[in-house]
Amino acid sequence: MNINLEYYKIFYFVATELSITGAAKKLNISQPAVSQAVKQLEQGLGIELFTRRAKGVSLTHAGTLLYSYVRDGYETILSGERQLAKMMNLETGEVRIGASDMTLQFYLLPYLEQFHQIYPDIKVTVTNAPTPQTIDHLQQGRIDFGVVTKPLNLDSHFEVYRVRSVQDVFVAGGKFRYLEDRELEYKELEELPLICLEGKTSTRSYVDGFLEQRDVHVRPEFELATSDMIIQFAMRNLGIGCVVEDFAGAYLSDGSLFKLKFKETIPTREMCLIIDKRFTMSVAAAKLRELLN
Repeated sequence: MNINLEYYKIFYFVATELSITGAAKKLNISQPAVSQAVKQLEQGLGIELFTRRAKGVSLTHAGTLLYSYVRDGYETILSGERQLAKMMNLETGEVRIGASDMTLQFYLLPYLEQFHQIYPDIKVTVTNAPTPQTIDHLQQGRIDFGVVTKPLNLDSHFEVYRVRSVQDVFVAGGKFRYLEDRELEYKELEELPLICLEGKTSTRSYVDGFLEQRDVHVRPEFELATSDMIIQFAMRNLGIGCVVEDFAGAYLSDGSLFKLKFKETIPTREMCLIIDKRFTMSVAAAKLRELLN
């Protein structure tokens, strides 16, 4: 049975209004067009759906049965259209972001605050994980985009946008003040107690790679999950912390920690927004990305 679905829409309005004239007004089409559509539907189904009366129409038993199904279907479609309109107008929706402690704290957070003020009904979900895990989440379609730090090993289906630079440094507390005025060689780190991030992070990979290129091989005293914890360990003189400078900023300013000086500075690296082009971004996520840009 191949019946024009538009006929069912017209049938819905005639059955709701119980009037050809009323349906024509609702649909903004002519009465003859409504009458013709009803006739075509009845012929296609092989049964009368309406009883014509002097004033309007009434549903037959078959029409009442059909209306119970058409009404549910059409009103579900209308409900879907309303929800879609809300999503397009950013009255509802969700943004899923992947970010590390560093990218969240030193880049994303003020933008998320601004976005929430503008679109308070949008749900924002942040999956907090190191760069390698964020890339994996993006490849699996679990997040709309990620904010990560280099080094990155990405396939061609990723888009990468640089958002800011970061500087890796070594910091220490009072116990190591004897190093403060010295210009050090990185080789000397082999003899010092180091506090570093765990191995499966972009920060650890970058710094280890930099040191290994200079034939420096370190075995950290402590390997921790977060840079904030590295700062706390360094404050308690448990070793020399390797962190992105932003994490140590306040402690360097008040003198609680100092930054070790080396004859060669570790090159800055990039914090980047990454997108997997194979997945369609949600309307809300696209709006947040626009704000970030």
